[in-house]
Amino acid sequence: MKQLFKACCLFIFSFLLFTSAFGQPLKQSNRFTHADTLRGTYGPGRDWWDVLKYDLHVKFNIGDSSISGYNAMQVKVLKKGTTMQVDLQEPLMIDSILYSLQAGSRGRISEQDIRKDGNAYFFPAGYFSVPHTNFPVVDIFIYYHGKPRIAHRPPWDGGVIWKKDKQKRPWVSIACQGLGASVWYPCKDHQADEPDSAEMHITVPDTLMCVGNGRYRGRIENTDGTATYDWAVINPINNYNIIPYIGKYVHFGDVYDGEKGKLTMDYWVLDYNLDKAKEQFKDAPRMMKAFEYWFGPYPFYEDGYKLVDAPHLGMEHQSAVAYGNGYQNGYMGRDLSHSGWGLKWDFIIVHESGHEWFANNITSKDIADMWIHESFTNYSETLFTDYWYGKEAGNAYVQGTRKNISNDIPIIGHYNVNQEGSGDMYYKGGNMIHMIRQVINDDEKFRQILRGLNKTFYHQTVTTKQIEAYINKQSGINFSKLFDQYLRTTQIPVLEYKINGHKLYYRYSNCVKGFNLPLKITFKTEQWIHPTEKWKSLNLYPEGDNSFTVDPNFYINTKKTE
Repeated sequence: MKQLFKACCLFIFSFLLFTSAFGQPLKQSNRFTHADTLRGTYGPGRDWWDVLKYDLHVKFNIGDSSISGYNAMQVKVLKKGTTMQVDLQEPLMIDSILYSLQAGSRGRISEQDIRKDGNAYFFPAGYFSVPHTNFPVVDIFIYYHGKPRIAHRPPWDGGVIWKKDKQKRPWVSIACQGLGASVWYPCKDHQADEPDSAEMHITVPDTLMCVGNGRYRGRIENTDGTATYDWAVINPINNYNIIPYIGKYVHFGDVYDGEKGKLTMDYWVLDYNLDKAKEQFKDAPRMMKAFEYWFGPYPFYEDGYKLVDAPHLGMEHQSAVAYGNGYQNGYMGRDLSHSGWGLKWDFIIVHESGHEWFANNITSKDIADMWIHESFTNYSETLFTDYWYGKEAGNAYVQGTRKNISNDIPIIGHYNVNQEGSGDMYYKGGNMIHMIRQVINDDEKFRQILRGLNKTFYHQTVTTKQIEAYINKQSGINFSKLFDQYLRTTQIPVLEYKINGHKLYYRYSNCVKGFNLPLKITFKTEQWIHPTEKWKSLNLYPEGDNSFTVDPNFYINTKKTE
C-alpha cells in the first residue's frame, strides 16, 4: 500500500510539472457553443474592418479590484459591412461608445442600437458610412468599467492578477493568452488582426510604477494620489501581448550590439530583487546572441527588449517579457529535458524570449495553429543549447523532452472556435522540427529557413498552410506527410524491420497513408533509408555485425519482426 501511495504521488507530481510548462490551456471539447463561434470566427462582424491602433486609458483601482476607462480604437473600413462586433468579457461592461470619422462627422452609438450577446457586443456599421467611395478611417471610443475576471492560478488560469509582493505591497498584472485580451479591455479579440501600434496610459497609485510594452513616454502626476504612466509600441502587436505591470519596480539595463544596430535591453524588477536580477539576467544577452544567429534580427528594435518581474511564472508579452522563474536556472529549478542541459540556463528567459520571433513576430491567425508559436519556441531551447554547449548537447536536450509527450489529441485544434490543440505542440512539435533539420542534413540551410521564415512573414499573421509551404519550398523536400503525421494525428510511426542474413527488410506502419520520412540508420554502416508502407530491403553482404539502429534524433518507434 505504501508503494502504491508513493507511485500515485509521483504520478500527480509529474503531471503537475508537465502541465505547468504550458500557457493557459483552453478547455478541450468536441462540442462547441454559439459563444465559441463568436469568439473564434473571423466573421461578418469582424472581416470588414482592420484595427490600426489601440490607445488604452485605464485606471486600476487596487482597493476594490476594479478597472475603468476607455479604449480609443482607430480602425480602417475595408469594405461595406452591416454589423461591428467588439468583445469585452463579463463581468466588465460597456458604458458608452462614441465615434469620430476623419471626414468630419462624429457622434454616439445609441444604446438601443447596441446588442449584447454574451461577451460580444454588436452595433450597426451604418454609423461609419460616408457619402464617397473611399472607405474611412474611424476613431471609436469605448468606455467601460467593472471588476474583471481574477486569475487564480496565472498564467494557466487567465485574468487580472491582484497580488502582494513579499513586503505586502500591491503587485498587479494580467495574463490572458488564449482567454483573450477582452478580459480587461474592449477590442477585436481575434489573433488574425493585430493593431499596427498601441499605447497604454495606465493610472495607478502614485507610490507604484507601471511598466508596459514598448517605450516609456512619461508620467503624469494627478491630483487624487494617482499617477498615469504612458507606454507606446510602434510595431504590430497581438491583443494578448498588451500588458501592464504595476508594482515597486526599479530599473537597470544595457545596450546590445545586434544585427540591426543598438538594441536597448531593459530590466524592470521589484526593488528587493535587484542584485539577483543583475546576475540571473546575464542569460538575456546570451539568448539574444543565439537567437539572432538562428532566427535573424530581433523583430522589435524600435520598441526595445525588456524583462519584467511578474507575479506569475512567465509569458511572451511583446517587448516586455514576463519573468517569474525565481532567479534560478531550469524551469523553477527543474530540468524539463531530464538531460542535465536544461539546468545550464534560465528556462523562462530563453523560452519566453524565443516567442519574440515565433508568436510575436510570426503569429498564427487562428489559435488552432498555435503550434507555430510553441513548437518553434520549444525548439529554440534546443537551438540555444546547441549554440552555447554544442550539437550533441542540443540533441540530448530535445531527445530528453520526449518523456513529456502524451499523444492525447492532435496538435492542431479545431478552427473558428478559439480552440487550441494538444499541449504536445511543445515537445512533440519541437521534435518534429528536429527531424526536419535531420532530413535537410545541412545546418546552414536549416538556419536560413528559420531566418527566412522571420523575414518573409515579418510582423504578419499566418496559417499552418503558409508555414508548411514555405518549409517545403525552401528545403526542396516535401514534408507534407510528416506534418500530417505529427500535427494532425496522435500516432507515432513504427518502423517494422527484420534481418535475414545480410539483408535488412523494413517498412512503416501506424502512419498516415503515404508517410515517407527518410531515416538515418546504422546497419553495418551509417546510411539513409527511405521507408514507405511497403516492404523494402537493403543488402549489405560483407561479414560483420548485423545489428540495426535508428538515429535517436528521429522520434519514431521501432519493432523487430520475424
